[in-house]
Amino acid sequence: MESPHGAAVAAESLGLKGPRGWVFRNVTFRAEPGTLVAVEGPSGSGRTCLLLALTGRMRTTEGHAETGGLRLPRQAAAVRAIAALGPVPMVSELDPAFTVAEHLGERALLQGRYGASLRGLLRPRAERRAAAKARVDEALDAAGLDLATLPKAERTSVRDLERLEALRLSVALALIGKPRLLAVDDTDLKLSDTERAHAWALLRSVAEAGTTVLAVCSEAPEDALVVRTARAADDTAATGVRTSTPTDDPTTTDEETADAFAETGRA
Repeated sequence: MESPHGAAVAAESLGLKGPRGWVFRNVTFRAEPGTLVAVEGPSGSGRTCLLLALTGRMRTTEGHAETGGLRLPRQAAAVRAIAALGPVPMVSELDPAFTVAEHLGERALLQGRYGASLRGLLRPRAERRAAAKARVDEALDAAGLDLATLPKAERTSVRDLERLEALRLSVALALIGKPRLLAVDDTDLKLSDTERAHAWALLRSVAEAGTTVLAVCSEAPEDALVVRTARAADDTAATGVRTSTPTDDPTTTDEETADAFAETGRA
């Protein structure tokens, strides 16, 4: 695979084989920094596994990939440091019993403890708290989540959030760490047409601010770079992105994803 020369994420003939056959195969594309990439395909076509592979969280079987100039899977740990996950079933789901404030507080604490430099850790506690609050406020603003509009403001439980509000919260949590790549699963799941438009506007704004976005969906917006995980009637998309070949079992489910974890391991 040629050097990506600044590509945010690139893949060449990337494939993953699980115990039931190929989960995805022959994925080839290249995305520059700040690109909105839509991983399009029907549920069960290996979309989530591709998302996890490109963010350094699942080992692939064949082909090559690079994220932020880092080779996968060899530099998977380094990729995980720059690639954040939004909502992904079985991996980064919101806890329905937590409040919005608890989720934000926990993420800010983890970021301050494990994502800060030594110099940052040595700053006075008051400065660290102020910096953490500023980081959270910036992430909420980028995600378009106004806590004052929630039923109980920041004390609202996740179980009481609307689907779009939960998506915004997940994106805000991911952005607290200032990642170079944001990955979101099931972007358009259970959303009305209006909500879907708002969701894509959100992810588009994140990309325009410089963070590359990988978004799994059933139908991609026209302005996205499209990577398909199931062969469409027309395999030559307008983007020029090669589609992946169908899996041996076209009905890949959550169980198939779990099997792929067991077979290939989380990176």
